[in-house]
Amino acid sequence: MRTWTPDPRQAAAVSGQWLAELIAPLGQPAFGPAVLERLRALVPVGSYAVYRVGTAPAMYLSGSHGGPDRTLACWRAYLQGPHAQDRTLAAGAPPADRAWLCHITAPEVPLPHRAAVYDPHGMAERLSVVRQQGDAVLALNLYRHREQPHWRDGQIGDFAALAPGLLALVEKHLALTAPPGAPSPAWGHDQATAATPDWRARLQRHCPALTPRELDVCERLLAGLTQDGIAADLCLSVPTVKTYRNRAFERLGIHFRNELFALAMALPAARG
Repeated sequence: MRTWTPDPRQAAAVSGQWLAELIAPLGQPAFGPAVLERLRALVPVGSYAVYRVGTAPAMYLSGSHGGPDRTLACWRAYLQGPHAQDRTLAAGAPPADRAWLCHITAPEVPLPHRAAVYDPHGMAERLSVVRQQGDAVLALNLYRHREQPHWRDGQIGDFAALAPGLLALVEKHLALTAPPGAPSPAWGHDQATAATPDWRARLQRHCPALTPRELDVCERLLAGLTQDGIAADLCLSVPTVKTYRNRAFERLGIHFRNELFALAMALPAARG
């Protein structure tokens, strides 16, 4: 495993055209697929994922090429235990708010992590650009699958030159797509520092009939997680998450996520 900080002189020398093509789809559903296509222009990547680990783990973007999408299954397996002991993204971290890169092959991954995530899903290699802030880490990970050719040093170098700019675009996309009233998943110096509202307590006081699982789902919807992300976080299936969501919405007299935000924002904060 190796970690390093990108050379700003190298990044400045790279044409901005590669990153410019990701500006138009910012904030749109097309952004995630566009990231995968642009990554494949640099490195023969099988899949990629953007997620946060540490405080409130969450997956934001992912996708696969040339076969079934393995990213959600890997994320669920990762949350079953390996994420609590994973240090492969934190090794050699620079000061907060600075991006760094890490490259690791499957044999270098600690055995429990490798046995749960890499081996069952055919993951052979990972290349990441990472930023740490507080107790959490945001990572954009590229994965090579076993059936794909090994990455060459030149390909890794091309990605390293563009990685800081790519991560900044991803952070901007996450900020643009964060639901109204939810804490922004964007990172950097302008990250909001206000305390997260007590959504669960507000909803519970407003509608005591909500079950703990319904509250779990609503709380995560308000935090900006997708249904897939909630399923991974709670170790449930996506259809089960939808069932809890629908039951909660029926009890609350609403139909859509934006109505949930509007309701939660209008409710008074719960008093201790």
